[in-house]
Amino acid sequence: MIIEEIGFIGLGVMGTSMAANLIKAGFTVTIYSRTQKNASSLLKAGAVWKDSPQEMAKTASIIITMVGYPTDVEEIYCSVQGLLQSAKKDTYLIDMTTSSPALAKKIFDESKKNGIHALDAPVSGGDIGARDKNLTIMVGGEKPAFDALNGVFSSLGTTIRYFGTAGSGQYAKMCNQIAIASNMIGVCEAVIYAKRVGLDPSVVVDTISQGAAASWSLSNLAPRMLHGDYSPGFFVKHFIKDMRIALESADEIGLELPGLTLAKKLYDELSATGNSEAGTQALLKWYELK
Repeated sequence: MIIEEIGFIGLGVMGTSMAANLIKAGFTVTIYSRTQKNASSLLKAGAVWKDSPQEMAKTASIIITMVGYPTDVEEIYCSVQGLLQSAKKDTYLIDMTTSSPALAKKIFDESKKNGIHALDAPVSGGDIGARDKNLTIMVGGEKPAFDALNGVFSSLGTTIRYFGTAGSGQYAKMCNQIAIASNMIGVCEAVIYAKRVGLDPSVVVDTISQGAAASWSLSNLAPRMLHGDYSPGFFVKHFIKDMRIALESADEIGLELPGLTLAKKLYDELSATGNSEAGTQALLKWYELK
């Protein structure tokens, strides 16, 4: 596949690094975000600013979106001047936002009518994975479209999986978030327990991360907790959004998820204390206040 230009919409904690990696891979990249404050490094690296998604759609053969919420996705794709109306025939639209499986299916169906290829391709790995080109990418849509974009995906991540029809990527990401949610409770409880019984929590974390308790959150986020670093690799507010989507999806199939339900309750309470813009590792604060 000859890629003339990749458009990238959404320059947040992860999106900026992802767009930078596309530039490093040699692609011509155009960018758009609601504000230009995060664009300076990308513009210096060779990206070209577009004033709107509609302007981007005039020239880009591939457009990637990495925004905050399903409402943002719907606005960018489904509004009167959205990508579904403005993108050229045979354009590839890749939504890498963690969003609703139902919305992914809607975007796919509407894209199909207009001769556009749509994929839902949410990612896992946070700011570190985005920076290091080490994301896990979970993809739903048509297999030929997935195969055509291998070079793009491999410029962003190392674990790239195709899961099936439209919405499947979002379902897979929900599995990821469900696993993380309960695990984060365990990581925080291990850290707070170590502190309360008088152990050095950094030694505890280093030790148990080598055994059966090992997890990405334990190895990467627990050290941040211990240094009081609650800067966002992934925002609390976005994690709450993801958990809400997963719980709604589980309810649709009659499935109870008590671990996820508890995690969302704790994060809701944490958010109410003014920590919605913190990283997910800030859940430790909930325990420290008890």
